[in-house]
Amino acid sequence: MINENIKLIQKELIKHNIGAYIVPTNDYHSSEYVSEYFKERKFLSGFTGSQGTLVITKNNSFLFVDGRYFIQAENQIKNTSITLMKMGEPGVPTLEEILNSTLQDGENLGVNAKYISIKQGLKYSNLAKSHNGQLVDIDLVKELWLDRPPLPKEKLWILEDKYSGEKISSKLARIRKIMANCQANSLLITTLDDIAWALNLRGNDIPCNPVFLSYLLIKNDNATLYIDQDKITNEVRDYLLSNNVSIKDYDDIASDLEKEIDKVMLETSKVNYSLYLHIHNGIIDEENPTYLMKAIKNDVEVENLKLAHIKDGVALTKFMYWLKTNVGKIEMSEISAQDYLYKLRSEQPNYIEPSFNTICGYKEHAAMMHYSATKETDVPLKKEGMLLVDSGGQYYEGTTDVTRTFILGPISKEEKHHFTLVLQANLNLHAAIFLEGCKGINLDILARGPIWDELIDYKCGTGHGVSYLMNVHEGPNGFRWKIVPERNDSGTLVPNMITTDEPGIYLEGKYGIRHETELLCVDKGTTEFGHFLGFECITLCPFDLDGINVDELTQKQKDVLNTYHKDVYEKLSPYMNEEERVFLEKYTRAV
Repeated sequence: MINENIKLIQKELIKHNIGAYIVPTNDYHSSEYVSEYFKERKFLSGFTGSQGTLVITKNNSFLFVDGRYFIQAENQIKNTSITLMKMGEPGVPTLEEILNSTLQDGENLGVNAKYISIKQGLKYSNLAKSHNGQLVDIDLVKELWLDRPPLPKEKLWILEDKYSGEKISSKLARIRKIMANCQANSLLITTLDDIAWALNLRGNDIPCNPVFLSYLLIKNDNATLYIDQDKITNEVRDYLLSNNVSIKDYDDIASDLEKEIDKVMLETSKVNYSLYLHIHNGIIDEENPTYLMKAIKNDVEVENLKLAHIKDGVALTKFMYWLKTNVGKIEMSEISAQDYLYKLRSEQPNYIEPSFNTICGYKEHAAMMHYSATKETDVPLKKEGMLLVDSGGQYYEGTTDVTRTFILGPISKEEKHHFTLVLQANLNLHAAIFLEGCKGINLDILARGPIWDELIDYKCGTGHGVSYLMNVHEGPNGFRWKIVPERNDSGTLVPNMITTDEPGIYLEGKYGIRHETELLCVDKGTTEFGHFLGFECITLCPFDLDGINVDELTQKQKDVLNTYHKDVYEKLSPYMNEEERVFLEKYTRAV
């Protein structure tokens, strides 16, 4: 079916004089994860990863993915006519290079303009013009996808002040102050987590991300939320109106933008190109004011998040006890294990849903960074090897994201060495103290260094920002060894930001190891040499000591590990039964 659909699109390309058609992984809001309605790239290619771009030309088709998805994409498209393009690998052309080599003189470039940002749209438009063509806004999937899922219709709900820590009126006042500094008459926000944060509202339009499809237009004395009004309860309507936020239909945004007089502030890397075509006056291209505001958690959010991590740690530690106690004694598989972890999390007070699809990979499956077990790939767990579990939860108290690699039985000398190496990397970053003004790019070597020392690397960042009851990935904070502009995670580290610490080693066909914790940026003090910052680890779950070669750890690394495990035991042991407490004491013992 995949090959047939691509051939049908290729016929349309000839009909419309389009040399290439771009199918991104996107919705109308530059979301990282999207609802089923928007998964056109998955429908056309069969590749299920959360990121990737499909390009269909008159004679060929190409799937561009980054290093997180090389193995997965190769497996999922191997029986199709699609060529895999491993982004960033030596000798692999970029998407732009493929387009330039494909477009003939006078041919157009096609894309659904709602799926690309203004910045991308202008770039593609210039590329098409360089071939004496133009960028054509066209939807070639609509007629093919006959059983397309409907747009979500979930109701919105209000995030109470005891969770948000700041009223909507205060947030809008802070936003308007920045608008005034930029001399903007209005601010257009289209990113869903920014809208949810600004209005203290949550929804359920994207699985694992409690946000809702909408646009927000803020002016100096009022604001308008554009949304499917079937999602608005009477309570939410009254709440918005009482805060001088009016409500209009989702699709009204385009015509309303045409009426804007001047000085519309927006972020061209986030707002979709289709909306840009409706704005006829001056644009002020600035980052959403909410972007940095929501990344710096307030004191209420920080205390709530610490509570969320206690709950999450209880669930994950109980899972660790169950897993290591029962493997080889009862039947279990990747899917049944992750289902049991889901059950344990769902028993925690104020739990809402997972924060992303659980990665539960046994042995070689864990080498695929974003592996997701299916009925076809599910394997039984045995009393041998390693199981990598990357999971998280959405609680009223916030969002969690944690990875542990569990030792199920005998492992090789190499596996134990690599397990220890990744732990060293995690602990080094955990223990960092640095001057105010540092960015993740300044600190990444602390984690990646021990792994680089052995000429090994992992093809992803070392860490990302985490939201408060929204998207599990958020900027502008992150840890990377180089700047990746489209990730927008190279911002300055500021107290009360939360960033994951998740180095790893992934050997295709053998195994994968990742240790992930969340780090809260905190003040460390001021001296004559400057203002210093550091990290407090808020994730609470033991590292599996069965995988560690203690002799390879430095004394400082042992101290950091022992202090962390002491904290884990003190905070989690009150929630364990006697057998679990004894188990926890064993796996948090000093080394």
